[in-house]
Amino acid sequence: MSKLMLNAKNLLAAAAGAGILLAGATTAQATESGRAAAQSGQDKPTIVLLHGAYEDGSSWSGVTNRLQHDGYNVLAPAVPLRGIASDTSYLRAVLATVSGPKVLVGHSYGGALVSELADTSGVKSLVYVAAFIPQAGETLGALNSQFPGSELGPDTTNVISYPGGVDLALKPETAGPVLAEDIPAREGAVILAAQRPVAAAAFSEPVEKTAPAALPKYAVIPTGDHAIAPAAERFMATRAGATQIEIPDASHLVAVSQPTAVTQVIERAAR
Repeated sequence: MSKLMLNAKNLLAAAAGAGILLAGATTAQATESGRAAAQSGQDKPTIVLLHGAYEDGSSWSGVTNRLQHDGYNVLAPAVPLRGIASDTSYLRAVLATVSGPKVLVGHSYGGALVSELADTSGVKSLVYVAAFIPQAGETLGALNSQFPGSELGPDTTNVISYPGGVDLALKPETAGPVLAEDIPAREGAVILAAQRPVAAAAFSEPVEKTAPAALPKYAVIPTGDHAIAPAAERFMATRAGATQIEIPDASHLVAVSQPTAVTQVIERAAR
């Protein structure tokens, strides 16, 4: 065999060996990087996002995307919207599948569920986003009528009677400005087209629990809310001892219109 061929073989062998070493180093680095990322995720609490009446988990999409980008595990379960006791019972079973520390976040009606679930093992803080923060024995309907400013009512709501009960749904032609004044009309129309009706009894059903006073609480208050009056949100937040963060001129669907601002509050609560 010629010296030229031997040299070529030697070069190929050396290159292959270097490739193996490089691949091994790259694999080790990737594995270590993956372990570090996993460890970082394990160090952070799981963020549980509870949507409100007429909504589903997609209302949290912008917030979920940002939280996941920042390394948080996120769960945005479908709330049945059948009533406070019924929904709480179901969500307790959902939370039982989540190990480690948790931050509970509730929008609107979801705030009442956050208060009921606050005693769940591992919950480290609560975030209320344009939400009810009721105390034991109160109803959401009474709280919302206590302060002027809510524009939800017969003009914006359809009543759906069926053999199993009575549901409420929003009228797309009138509810858009009430819920989503700062969202493009076409986007608001898509949200209303996919809305999920809520049991009417949910607003007259007394809440069973007050969130523990010692648990850190944060309240996002959109000052342009026409579904729950900002004055009512401030009253409930002050009474609960929550840190209040106001977002000027934001609508009731503030998590949709201002997901970055809402995410920042949630991550503050997580820390």
